[in-house]
Amino acid sequence: MGMIQSYLRVDNETLNTIIEDSRRLEDLVFKQDNTNNENFLDLDKAWEGVFFIITGQSFADAALEGGPLLGILMGPTEIDSDQDMGYGPATYTTAEQTRDIYNAIKDLTKEELSENYEPGRMTEEGIYPDIWEDDKNALEYLLDYFDDLKNFYKKRRRRERL
Repeated sequence: MGMIQSYLRVDNETLNTIIEDSRRLEDLVFKQDNTNNENFLDLDKAWEGVFFIITGQSFADAALEGGPLLGILMGPTEIDSDQDMGYGPATYTTAEQTRDIYNAIKDLTKEELSENYEPGRMTEEGIYPDIWEDDKNALEYLLDYFDDLKNFYKKRRRRERL
């Protein structure tokens, strides 16, 4: 077992009902099969590695500095500070914050992301899940999950335009 990162895309009405009663979030995340749900994304254990190749820094360092890309992993607003969704409370981003994140990552290429892939530095900085120097496929693992993340945000942008 390990730390994974999951995303759930909801409309404002659903978000408001979740904020009113956070147990509804648990139902959406844990009590239904999200395997083929286009509104659900599981980044598995790649979350901090993906964040690193996007930003060039660890999540811990980014958290100290703040900034809009921090929202890729953790929205600025907690849903229920008393609710533990595995490793703490769930957070969310607003539609505007989601748009800003997408705009920041939409033009990133695999070549640019690959330039930020530094297995030695990632291992030294403790970038989770600490597979970088041992796994020949680690970069592809991150690039595949980055594509999933970008497409997840892109679908949100398409819906706004409809």
